Amino acid sequence: MCQVGEDYGGPGPAELQPKLPWRGCEQKCMKCKEGWPVLIIRAGDAFCKDCFKAYYIHKFRAMLGKNRLIFPGEKVLLAWSGGPSSSSMIWQVQEGLSRESAKRLRFVPGIIFVDEGAVCGQSLEERKKTVAEIQLILQTVGFLYHIVSLEEVFNLPTSVLQTVPQSLRGSENTYKEAVDGFIQRQQQQRPPEEAVLSDEQIQEKLRQLSTRDPGAAEEVAGEGLPRPAQTTALMELFNSVKTLTAKEELLQTLRAHLILHVARVHGYSKVMLGDSCTRLAIKLMTNLALGRGAFLAWDTGFSDDRHGDVVLLRPMRDYTLKEIAFYNRMFGVPSVFSPAIDTKAPEKASIHRLMESFILRLQAQFPSTISTVYRTSEKLVKAPRDGDAASPEPARCLLCMCTLDIDSADSATAFGAQTSEYLCQRAAPTPALPTGAPGRPCCASGTEPPRACCQNARLSPAGTWENQALGDPSPPPSREDPRASFIEQLCYSCRVNMKDMPLLEPLPPYILKESQRRSQRAWVKQEIQEFLFEEIEEEVRDEICPAES
Repeated sequence: MCQVGEDYGGPGPAELQPKLPWRGCEQKCMKCKEGWPVLIIRAGDAFCKDCFKAYYIHKFRAMLGKNRLIFPGEKVLLAWSGGPSSSSMIWQVQEGLSRESAKRLRFVPGIIFVDEGAVCGQSLEERKKTVAEIQLILQTVGFLYHIVSLEEVFNLPTSVLQTVPQSLRGSENTYKEAVDGFIQRQQQQRPPEEAVLSDEQIQEKLRQLSTRDPGAAEEVAGEGLPRPAQTTALMELFNSVKTLTAKEELLQTLRAHLILHVARVHGYSKVMLGDSCTRLAIKLMTNLALGRGAFLAWDTGFSDDRHGDVVLLRPMRDYTLKEIAFYNRMFGVPSVFSPAIDTKAPEKASIHRLMESFILRLQAQFPSTISTVYRTSEKLVKAPRDGDAASPEPARCLLCMCTLDIDSADSATAFGAQTSEYLCQRAAPTPALPTGAPGRPCCASGTEPPRACCQNARLSPAGTWENQALGDPSPPPSREDPRASFIEQLCYSCRVNMKDMPLLEPLPPYILKESQRRSQRAWVKQEIQEFLFEEIEEEVRDEICPAES
């Protein structure tokens, strides 16, 4: 894609230069056949400015209308990072709410911005300045917004890691009935003044925003900053991770948990993400390299319902980064630049950076690369495993909340991962002491895990190690090491990332508490398994109780 009149640093090879339709040429806009083209999308697809805007808006609304997952009156949370893709998504929602048309958007939007400056190398003053700029733009948009810092993950409840069943909406006829009922209610209870903005009002506010001093709002921006203790804990967590790949995966996980919590607290049933076609193509290849091939349909599809009550949507997945960049420039969509965790990192610093460089370099030589990878992701379907189809509540990964793709009973990969993890974490053998000898520091302190000498040690409900011989009459349960128990609750990709995190203590408390809860439930279920009645097959039940059948 290129724009007329732009200078990009000099001419390239003659065979790579696009044939631009200048005013002396006979070529006109491919849509209206009248206006002069200002840019070219793909080969030969020339658009004038007005037709490109109509094409851009139609693609966004067609994506929402084709899937029909957002019902009228629903609260939808727009995840905004300040970048061009998510900024364009917000402006498309505002465009859809401000127009009087048959395809007008009918949901209630809200915006969330997650401040990640602590892990991206920003100082406190830089974070205040960024939040001030963010607030100016959000006040211009006019939607309800939530600015949260990444440090708030240390205050999250354990319910974030639990799946809530989704209420059934019904079939396609139910969706049409809901739309008709919403329109009738709007006509009967129409307010005297429209709450949405017109196109002229939007452009006027954008001009005011561009001329306003960003430093004037720095005083307001310091209200939602986290406490220094939380910032220190967050820095210790990311400093304990060895590789940049694991840091990026951990950042994505914590950000997703925080957005999910805000959506549940404020009653949002849908969350819109600003992932573009280019970004999803890179993400698909990256996830394959990270061992997340079983979850590609959830990670790159239009909808992601792994959390149950809150569904993640990707309405920008049909746009390339070039389309988004030219639309934002031509129509004045503001964005805020903030450094990411991999900013200025070398190409081979992480799998994410390496795959991004590979895809973009391949796209420059073969223009159909990204579209081919993207179309492949569209064909992926969400198919449960054989054992999960009949299970009412399948086991899910503790971090990414996807269905576990590892069967510890017959998976050679899981056995190899667990064996290597055990050998790496195994401590040196300790000389055997008399069982239950009082005064042993490893048992009496309650802070260190039991060693080979502590045959009577067990993990208390408070998370400390106790010794049965020191006055605890309860029998010693056969539990494993806390790290091994934690690893068993993760999918294959998260297990690989946990190898780069040697300590569990820096993790947020809600993750450790949920891991302990799952371990205790699994242990209790195993202990009482022999006392439970097994499920009777249908044929046997029919023979025993023929009247019920």
